[in-house]
Amino acid sequence: MSATSLALPEEVLTRLRSGLLVPYLGPGVMALGTPSAPVSDTELAQFLGGRVALPRRARGNLWAAAQYIETQRHRKALVALMAEAYVQPVAPVPIQSWLASLQLPMIVDTWYDGAIRAALAQAGDDWGEIQGITRAGIGENRWYRAYDGSGAEVPVAAAESWRTLLYKPHGSAAPAQNFLVADSDYVEVLTEIDIQSPIPEEVKRRREGRGFLFLGCRFHDQMLRIYARQILKRSAGPHWAVLPAETLTRNEEKFYAQLGITLITVPLAEIERGLVAA
Repeated sequence: MSATSLALPEEVLTRLRSGLLVPYLGPGVMALGTPSAPVSDTELAQFLGGRVALPRRARGNLWAAAQYIETQRHRKALVALMAEAYVQPVAPVPIQSWLASLQLPMIVDTWYDGAIRAALAQAGDDWGEIQGITRAGIGENRWYRAYDGSGAEVPVAAAESWRTLLYKPHGSAAPAQNFLVADSDYVEVLTEIDIQSPIPEEVKRRREGRGFLFLGCRFHDQMLRIYARQILKRSAGPHWAVLPAETLTRNEEKFYAQLGITLITVPLAEIERGLVAA
């Protein structure tokens, strides 16, 4: 038996390599390396709290902290702080480079750094990304923007021709500092996400007939669970998640059970070592 199959079930590996599994990456992926930027919502909340004095209710809560800064300082101040948190380019970790080399139909990345973008750029040029954007104060009736591999904004329809679509539902520091992070950013999104308006059409198309593989994700917050449910909506499955079972909250256990997600209780670092060594 190969080192890879010891870490990741053969069915998962086969489906992943054949493009039948969509990687769904969380901030825990970056914790595999030596990150120069926050790699969890708690760390990012602490970073914001180190720049702005926060009320007790907002300390340690990313979305409340961001909302307080936006309300008390201005949206520009919040964007500037988020950009500061990720001002240093984050190098891809080996598992991101490996995933990029597969030239998959779609990768979902839910964190704000640009590491997976860098990995895709190193792997080839037939890719692009769609990012969720805030609708607060932009005066535009759209939920997302598209960017090609060079970072130039392009029509969303361009995504139809890309071999690999990178979907960043919460935005990213690169290439254009789009951030969904404050409570107000999610108000309109969550009112319409059940009817799928904020989900790009190309994402809907590429999830058909596929399952998802969650890597480095936590779903301890209701908003994160809502987003994941809607991104998975009408996908075919099966789904897996790499996550130590003993750390799950009761809400997370219920979430995984309801969506029929099978847990792979192997440390993500072990999964990475197996894949890179294969």
